[in-house]
Amino acid sequence: MLKLGVCQMRPEFGIKEENVTKAIELISSVDAELVVLPELFNTGYQFISMDEVKELSEPIPGGYTCKMMMELSKKRNLYIVFGMAEECEDRYFNSAVIIGPDGYIGVYRKSHLFLDEKDFFTPGDTGFKVFELPVGRIGIMICFDWWFTESARVLSLMGADIICHPANLVLTQCQMAMITRSLENAVYTVTANRTGREQRGDKRALTYTGKSQVVDPEGNLLIRMGEDEESVSVVEIDVSKARDKMITHKNHRFQDRRPDLYSIITEA
Repeated sequence: MLKLGVCQMRPEFGIKEENVTKAIELISSVDAELVVLPELFNTGYQFISMDEVKELSEPIPGGYTCKMMMELSKKRNLYIVFGMAEECEDRYFNSAVIIGPDGYIGVYRKSHLFLDEKDFFTPGDTGFKVFELPVGRIGIMICFDWWFTESARVLSLMGADIICHPANLVLTQCQMAMITRSLENAVYTVTANRTGREQRGDKRALTYTGKSQVVDPEGNLLIRMGEDEESVSVVEIDVSKARDKMITHKNHRFQDRRPDLYSIITEA
């Protein structure tokens, strides 16, 4: 059994240290073994210039945010997945980091950029990854990746038990869609969304949907938080349930697929 936590919070744009401190305080108050935080939890989301991106992005894992979160992870003996802006050789990525009690584990760079992200970030070049950890096989996708069914399917075919999904959602359909992603792949999904509203410069206002959630491999909603709640919710899960891919005694989620009929999916 695994104590799985989802952190929902409202970061304020640009005040990195305060946002990181808030997250640490929220996580430190709960008993969990794996916690997932929102996308860009340390900076806020609505960038209005490339100068802001350059100022607020950090190298991974050598920057301030990773160091602070690794200290927390070691102190609390837990694994953490969190979203942040990454600087790497004059490129900038919308990334998610996974760390554990022994330090840095890996990074995933967002594959599908949403709206104005295309003005500031480079499309991710890591591909999808699954990390084999003592707490289970952990896959990661970020926010708008949810729109593309292939994201969760690829992670599931790679063996993920839990798909961690840091997000800053403004579209309202995601939470329901992630129930289907869990059911069709027989995986746990953890969508860690943010709350609040941002309106910066001449950009249109963004209202974030909250409702962070955990869904089990049968499509059951184990946690759904409120729209404005700032807290960490924890649920105990049986990771082994994600390794049973049977639908009926004669039907298997993956073995019954017909890839020979799906080739159009991968055509450019």
